[in-house]
Amino acid sequence: MPTTRFTFPGHDGQQLAARLDLPDGPHLATALFAHCFTCSKDIPAARRIAGRLAAMGIAVLRFDFTGLGHSEGEFENTNFTTNVADLSAAAAELDKRGMTPSLLIGHSLGGAAVLKAAPDLPSIKGVVTIGAPFDPEHVTHNFADSLPDIIRDGVAEVTLGGRPFRISNDFLEDVAKGQLTPAIAKLDAALLVLHAPRDATVSIDNASEIFLAAKHPKSFITLDDADHLLTRAQDAEYVANMIASWATKYVDLNRPAPPIGIPEGVLRVSEADASGFLQDIQSGPHHVLADEPAAYGGTNKGLTPYGFLSAGLGACTSMTIRMYARRKGWPLTHVLVDVTHDKVHGQDAGTETKSKIDNFTRTIHLTGDLDDAQRARLLEIADRCPVHQSLERSNRIETKLA
Repeated sequence: MPTTRFTFPGHDGQQLAARLDLPDGPHLATALFAHCFTCSKDIPAARRIAGRLAAMGIAVLRFDFTGLGHSEGEFENTNFTTNVADLSAAAAELDKRGMTPSLLIGHSLGGAAVLKAAPDLPSIKGVVTIGAPFDPEHVTHNFADSLPDIIRDGVAEVTLGGRPFRISNDFLEDVAKGQLTPAIAKLDAALLVLHAPRDATVSIDNASEIFLAAKHPKSFITLDDADHLLTRAQDAEYVANMIASWATKYVDLNRPAPPIGIPEGVLRVSEADASGFLQDIQSGPHHVLADEPAAYGGTNKGLTPYGFLSAGLGACTSMTIRMYARRKGWPLTHVLVDVTHDKVHGQDAGTETKSKIDNFTRTIHLTGDLDDAQRARLLEIADRCPVHQSLERSNRIETKLA
């Protein structure tokens, strides 16, 4: 997955460090990601979510808010309002690069920030919050013991996640007035709320309040036993998959025209896990996974390559039968095709197989008030399936290095 690093001016001109994760294949849409309170663009959850979305064709810009990570500025001079302004600056930077964002994703306090920023960003079609507080002031519980010192001295050093940060009284006053209800009410975009019932940092009551304050269209997905920071890889991947599936309904996906002479476009396969065999397969707006079973070193998250071969034969068979029956006006109500293949990809990969001929067994189930002659004819038509014919005759595969 290609990644571009750059800086852009934030709300007060300080340079903010950004990382733009780009799809290996067609660029379908662009998302802007806001990280959690005192976190950075490089925390595992942000990195994993951005990586999975990019593999599905959605470019993701993640950046460090002023005073955090690799960005310039002093954190003690920032507040919730400046975070929202930094988000707007990031959206403007994407627009300047010809990648106007249509999707905002915010984690924890970043979720509150995207809700606040979205009404002023007309290009946004979808907003996603992950473990977000309904009231930005909620974050003060992280340093409750230091509140008297901050109020008395105007600023105090607190320890968050094992790191020291200086929090100012201006920050306290700003989050105290950062009510989200008016912003959520003005939201002119679809909303997806993701929250874990057992989130010990931001209770799920916050998700309920956000959801109830929003107009339709809105959706809620529970993250089960995930923790607040989505530290487990499988939780971050689940979030990314849910966002990508949900976004297809609300975000305009820019489907590129296929190249001349390639009517179905370029199907791209990109390795998703160098330690295993998981592959991202992108064909236009469609994304699927290929993998190997655990017994052969994979994670069993997708069909095997032989599985896709069988799936292509079965799908083509069913479609061909349906097209013929529809043209004839025959009473075919349902088609089911079972396909078996006598090889195991995990055993054959990297070896020279003894058999030169693969054996596919195809069992076709036809439902409907069909007579024997019609059933026999549809069985003949199955052999005219284009994939059947491609598999049955000799093919030529040209391979070259890019």
